Amino acid sequence: MNTMLLKDFYTVDKLENVSEGKYTAVITLNNQHDIFKGHFPGNPVTPGVCMMQIIKELSQQIVGSSLFMISSSNVKFMALINPEVNPTLKLELEISGDLDSEIKVKNTTVFEETVALKLTNTYKKA
Repeated sequence: MNTMLLKDFYTVDKLENVSEGKYTAVITLNNQHDIFKGHFPGNPVTPGVCMMQIIKELSQQIVGSSLFMISSSNVKFMALINPEVNPTLKLELEISGDLDSEIKVKNTTVFEETVALKLTNTYKKA
């Protein structure tokens, strides 16, 4: 269940339930990861698809089940995430719905005071 598709790409420093259905995660990106060597040499940027995977993995950890993404909406990448400059990210996750039907996850990802990503993903139990 806790298998990470992105081996050594990030570490979860904190994952806490802050209120009903609301969670905060703090992660640290590994700026030495091979992904950054190709995306992009000398100017690393965290790929959006990797952020989507991190959100899925954190959501799976919260609900205690494997999830399959069925849709994504209101996806807004608002700032580049450079792991050498801003390796620490705070993700706010608002989870609604239930495992028997669909789970909606609203995410806001920030570094320092900058909002980097906002989206809503809908998952089904895998």
